[in-house]
Parts: sequence; C-alpha cells; structure tokens
Amino acid sequence: MQKIRNRTATAVVIGLGYVGLSVAVEAARASYLVYGIDIDQDKVDQLQSGKSYVSDIKDEDIQTLIHQRLHAVNEFSSIAEADVVIICLPTPLNKTREPDVSMISSAVASIIQYVTKDTLIILESTTYPGTTEELIQKVIEDEMGWKAGKDFFVCYSPERIDPGNRKFNVKNTPKIIGGISPVCAELGAQFYGSFLQEVIPVSSTAAAEMVKLLENTFRSVNIALVNELTLMCDRMGINIWEIIDAASSKPFGYIPFFPGPGIGGHCIPIDPIYLSWRAKMFGFHNKFIELADDINSNMPRYVVSQITDILNEYEKPLKNSNILCIGMAYKKDVNDLRESPALEVFKLLQQKEANVTYYDPHIPHFKNDGQMVYSVELTSEAIAEADLVVIITDHSSIDYPLIVENAALLYDTRNVTKPLEGNIMLLGGHKRYGNTFLRDEIFQTDMEGRDSFD
Repeated sequence: MQKIRNRTATAVVIGLGYVGLSVAVEAARASYLVYGIDIDQDKVDQLQSGKSYVSDIKDEDIQTLIHQRLHAVNEFSSIAEADVVIICLPTPLNKTREPDVSMISSAVASIIQYVTKDTLIILESTTYPGTTEELIQKVIEDEMGWKAGKDFFVCYSPERIDPGNRKFNVKNTPKIIGGISPVCAELGAQFYGSFLQEVIPVSSTAAAEMVKLLENTFRSVNIALVNELTLMCDRMGINIWEIIDAASSKPFGYIPFFPGPGIGGHCIPIDPIYLSWRAKMFGFHNKFIELADDINSNMPRYVVSQITDILNEYEKPLKNSNILCIGMAYKKDVNDLRESPALEVFKLLQQKEANVTYYDPHIPHFKNDGQMVYSVELTSEAIAEADLVVIITDHSSIDYPLIVENAALLYDTRNVTKPLEGNIMLLGGHKRYGNTFLRDEIFQTDMEGRDSFD
C-alpha cells in the first residue's frame, strides 16, 4: 500500500494490445515503473522504437515514456521485480464457440515461475464469472502453498476501453474492481485510483466479471433487436433509418441503437457467449443471448443477399461483378479486424465468385484464407470501375462525396451517406435521394415468404 501511495511500485502488464498498452501508458504517466510483456516481437520492436500500433495512442505518447518509465519486453523475468501484475490477454472463442482461456492459464504458469510474496495480481481479460478464482487464486495457492489475501493479492477489473472513442478513454472511464478479499479489493482500488479518475468497488471478483458481461450483453441484445426490426421493416416496406431517427427524438425511456452488417471486436460478439456458456453449468439457458447471437451473426449473409438483389435489378449477376468494399475494421476509426463482419461479407462474396477489392485507411492489408489482401487506393477511377460499392465500415476520414459522385451504384450499410444525393441503397432495402426515402421496386416484389438470409 505504501509503494502505491508514493508511486514506487513496479507494475508489469502482460499483453500489450489495445487494453494492455493503454493501461501501461497511463500507469507510466503516473510515475510507476512499468514493464510491458508481449510475446509478439514485432509489437515489442515497434514500442522500443517509439511507435504505437494502437490507434488511440500516439507515437509521441510512447516516445516520452519508453526506456524511462515504460519498458517493452518479450519475456517474463521482470515479474520477479513486480509489485503489481496486470493480465490483459485475449479470451476468444474456440472453433466450437466455447470460451478459450488458455492464454490466461499460460500467463499464470509464467507468473508462478517468478512471482514473489505480497504481489497484487489483477485480471482484466473479459471472461466468465469464477475465472479469477479458478485460474489465478486456486492455481497459485495450489502451486505455491500461499493464501490469497495474506501472501498474495488477487483482483478482477474489467477493461472498459472503447477504441476510437474521442470522449472516453481509460483514464476518465469509471473503473470497476472486485477482490478475492477486502484487503485485495482495497489494494486494487488504491492502485487504479492513483492514476484513473474514478474507481467503483464491487463485492467480489465474480461480481466484477459479471459487470462486464452485463454491459456487453445489453449491447448485443439491443443491436440484435434493431437488426431484426430492420429485416421486418424490409418485408413491410418501412424504412428503419427513418423510424430510428424519429424515435430518437424522445427525450426519455429510449436509447437509440443502429442496424449494421454485423457485430465485431472482442467484446460484443464474444462476451455474451461466455455468459451463456457459464450459465449452462448452473442449469440455466439464456434464450435472449442465443437468439441475439443468431440474429447478429447472420447479418453478413443478409448484406450479401441484398447485394445480390441490387445487382439483379440492374441485370448483373453477382458472379464476376466488381465489388468495392469500403471499410474492413470492425468499427469506425480503429485498426482492429477482430470478429469484423466485413471479413465475413468479403469471404461470402468471394465464395460466390465476385471480384472483390477493398479500401480501408486503417487496414492496409489482411490475410484471407492464408492469402494477403491489400487495400486499393480510393480514386474516382477505382470507384467508377466497380459495379457496386458497398460501405461496410464508416470511417470518419473517408471521402464519401467522392464515392457518391463516382459510384454507379452504392449500397450503404451504415447510413453514413445521409446528407448526400446519389444512386444509394440503404441496409434494409430503401433508396435515398438526399434526405428523401423511396421504397425500391426490387424489394416490393416477392416479399411474401422471402428468406432474408438466403
């Protein structure tokens, strides 16, 4: 506690992704000596040379800290010097859509090799309730013969970083903390409180784990609701975007959510599945969660279905058509491809033998089935050559007037072209001319019994 109060504690952050690096930078700014560990040598090399690979962290932020208060390494021996160890590792789903916490287990095995008594260990990785006790507290107690809350201290604090958010960041977003014991919770609260604006303690690590899952399940279910309403409005000839705009005028009792080509990132597509999986162990089945996952995960297929219908109206088969996708990241203004629905749309179009290219200022290249794919330049010629331009991710820096002016046909899944006039089809089956919505005749035919997921 005294080391935290006078900022002489040494912190080790395991995993230098967008969560871990953000925490490491803020702790180093607060005058803590911070070691960041990542097994990806490329990340370590970039940080050591003063470069940031996280869109929300500037190169200057790294350059002012690296080799002084912040050190990037790819091995675990620095844990021997640590007073605080923070685990910020990915927790994806495996091929059968079950939680994969192997990276946490691997990190704990490495921690055990070097950890000393009186160390505070904090897990930030998103996971199911009970993980901190099972994979950290129990493992270390069994392996080392120590007692949590006496010989070492354990907390869980869910990450709440929203990549690309210009208003809220790790420093000014309230930080949840739960400990194995009251002493653990107090140490964790004092540590985060020394460099973050607000810390909110909860009763246990399981409660803190549940907070994270509730937050993102709330988002998943509500996004699924508006996505399902989009499919329904498509059948009924009603414009979902107009409905959302009008409903958003209500100053109470309503929060707007928006449809899209699917959900991405590490949190919303994955966290609810962690909760649903864990609930089954207690004989509880989350129908809302599983239904929401089904709706959201099928949105890329709905997008491809609409692309096919749009091209058919212009007497063009999808096969061999030139499709230019705008945006591959999972959300606007980030360079993160994890679980991006754009990847699924891209692959589905290729499977149907369309000629697919993409432009994304934040994603210069990515691997698709082992093959490297590179972003094209966004020129008037590239836009005009496409039979259809599809806006999937609505980055702020993209020149949308250039796209609208040169695209023979445009399909906007994000409604980002709202103030513009052109041959624009929106997600949900409406053409727009400026701010006027018109029902397109291709979606008036055969609406009865049409499967939106074909």
